[in-house]
Amino acid sequence: MQSSITVRVPAKVNAQLAVGGRRSDGYHGVASVFFSVGLYDEVTVTPADRLRITVAGTDAAFVPTDPSNLAARAALLLGARYGIEPNVHLHIDKGIPVAGGMAGGSADGAAALVGCDALWGTGADRSVLLELAAELGSDVPFSLTGGVALGEGRGERLTPVPTAGSFHWVFATAEGGLSTPAVYGECDRLRELTGGSSDTEVPVPATDPALLEALRTGDPGALGAALRNDLQAAALSLRPALADTLRAGTDAGAIGALVSGSGPTCAFVAKDAAAAAALAAALTASGTCRTARPAEGPVPGAVLVRRPLVPAPNGPVSRAD
Repeated sequence: MQSSITVRVPAKVNAQLAVGGRRSDGYHGVASVFFSVGLYDEVTVTPADRLRITVAGTDAAFVPTDPSNLAARAALLLGARYGIEPNVHLHIDKGIPVAGGMAGGSADGAAALVGCDALWGTGADRSVLLELAAELGSDVPFSLTGGVALGEGRGERLTPVPTAGSFHWVFATAEGGLSTPAVYGECDRLRELTGGSSDTEVPVPATDPALLEALRTGDPGALGAALRNDLQAAALSLRPALADTLRAGTDAGAIGALVSGSGPTCAFVAKDAAAAAALAAALTASGTCRTARPAEGPVPGAVLVRRPLVPAPNGPVSRAD
C-alpha cells in the first residue's frame, strides 16, 4: 500500500524587520525577529510517477504549480542531495495568506523538505535540512524551526530568542498580494529620495533591545510598542490603502500594529485572546481588509502530523504515530 506524509507548518510575522543596504549578492542585510504564529499550511507528500503539485484552500489559484513552487524546489533539492528521483505528489492545503508577507511559500518549502525526508527515509539531520532550506530562500530555515528567532545575514542565520508565554495577534489580509522584490526595490527608491543613495550609507541592521526584553518578559504592551518594520513605508507607498487598515486596528484597541514583512498583511498585537477576537471582528466590520484572523504564538515549526502506513506485527496495516 502506498504511504503518505503530511506536514503542518506555521506562518511567521516579523516583530522587527531592520533592513540594511543591498549586498554584493543582491540581497539586503537584515536583522529580523521572526515570530511563528498559529496560521498553518499543510503539505501532503505521496509517491507518484512524476513530480506534481496541487493546491487547495485560501487563494489556491494564485499559487504556482510548476517547478518554481518552493515545495517542488525543495523536493528537487533534497532528491539531488541523496540521489533520489523526486517522483512525488505534493498537495498544499493553504491556510497562510498568499503573497501576504507571512512566508507562506517558504513554509511550503520547509514542509516539503521534512515530508520528503520522512517519506524517502533519507535520515537528513537538522543541520542538513537547514543548509538546504537556506539554499531555497531566506525565510525557509525559520519555517523549519518555528518559535521566535533572530534572523541575520539575509535572514537565514538564526539565533533563538528567549520568550515567556504566548502572545495574541490578529492578521488582516488584503485583496491581492505584494511582490517582495518590488517592496525591497521601493524601499531602495524611497531611501534614495531622502539622500541615502549609497548602500554603504545605510546603517547596519540591529535588533531593538526593547523588543527582546518584551519577548523575554512576556509583556504584550511592550511588544506592541516595540514593533518595527523598515519595509512598511515601501509597502504603504505601493498600497496606500494599508494605512486605513492599520488605523482601523489601532482605533479598535490594538496595542501594536505594523505591516507584516513585505506586506500586504497587517499584523496587530492584542492584550489577550478575548481582545484579539474582538479586534478581528472590528477589523472585518471596518471594510478596510478582506479578512481578519486571530492567532496565538509562538508555535513550533514544520512538524509531521501523519506518518507512513507500515505493516503491524501480525500483518494488518497500521499508522506509525
